[in-house]
Amino acid sequence: MSNKFRMGVGALGISASLLVSIALNEGYRGEAYKDAVGVPTVGYGETKGVTMKSRTTPDRALVQLLTSANRHADDIRQCIKVPLYQHEFDAYVSLAYNIGAKNFCHSTLVRKLNAKDYKGACTEIRRWDKAGGKVLRGLTVRRQREYLTCVGGQA
Repeated sequence: MSNKFRMGVGALGISASLLVSIALNEGYRGEAYKDAVGVPTVGYGETKGVTMKSRTTPDRALVQLLTSANRHADDIRQCIKVPLYQHEFDAYVSLAYNIGAKNFCHSTLVRKLNAKDYKGACTEIRRWDKAGGKVLRGLTVRRQREYLTCVGGQA
């Protein structure tokens, strides 16, 4: 699926498949709406600076997605201390895009990852399937895709 050896996270960038995956998982909405926990959201899941009056176009939303994905990648690079395959990095950026880099960096997943428990870290992805304390089917499906990406399968 990707390179044959793990690389330092500073050498990894976001991939085109990651952007497509996030876009498909998030879906596009041109007008702001409240997500499952009431956070104003627009475009491809963008929440930063969004109000209920926010609007976007598909083109602007894609540019914003790229900007946000890069920001999340930069943020999680700060807490990942081990080398990764590209597909692992993509799975973790996708998760962080959805749950926030701060939640990602303070998770059991990152503790396992930094202990080089790569399989255990990937497995932790599936635990993040709740919003507002309730399991959401859409999140369960998304986490399974991210898990499969993380372990090197097709998502």
